[in-house]
Amino acid sequence: MEEVFEQNKKFFGLPLSEKMKVLRNEKHRGYTPLFDEILDPDNQVHGDLKEGYYIGVEVPEDDPKAEKPFYAPNVWPSDDILPGWRHTMEKYHLEALEVARAIARIIALALDLEADFFDKQEILGQPLAFLRLLKYPGQISDPSNGLYGAGAHTDYGLITLLATDDVYGLQICKDKYAQPQVWEFIAPLKGAFIVNLGDMLERWSNCLFKSTLHRVLGNGQERYSVNCLFCGT
Repeated sequence: MEEVFEQNKKFFGLPLSEKMKVLRNEKHRGYTPLFDEILDPDNQVHGDLKEGYYIGVEVPEDDPKAEKPFYAPNVWPSDDILPGWRHTMEKYHLEALEVARAIARIIALALDLEADFFDKQEILGQPLAFLRLLKYPGQISDPSNGLYGAGAHTDYGLITLLATDDVYGLQICKDKYAQPQVWEFIAPLKGAFIVNLGDMLERWSNCLFKSTLHRVLGNGQERYSVNCLFCGT
């Protein structure tokens, strides 16, 4: 995890011209610049104040799966510029999947299912799994004026494993249907995962589990995080 954060900083520290060489494509692989995404358009005056990088399941171009919307080869920075970067991210991606499987077994037991229910081939056997690297610049958010590091949203998948540095920024709303909404900061804990439940799990559990409404507020410090989002096949 430490190496992932080191390599994360190295990529986002590159000149913009280098990062734009691996700009996100139509299969959601690659770099997303500042303001490229807007997660809460009803309340934001412009896009999220963050940079990102998408890495998905590696599928060769000649694989029949590559015809599907979210399956494709990944886009990688040049090894001459960032040696070892791809290897670090691929290794982390695989190991995070094993953590996700372990958590899914706990969720299965909580739903009175067999522990290996989510290990089935059509669910987490070969999941649609995205690794997302993020950098928030050292600017201060202002929710009253529609300025956010990341606007309020729920994740669409089963679960998301979120690793952060030691800078505060993540907020959750425990009751997303309450008015007004009450937001609270989640303390960063180095070396640990924050587990966000996704919309897929809410639907599959018939709302027994609720997806986690969350957002990010900048506090004037640079902040880095690494998200792993897991869905069924």
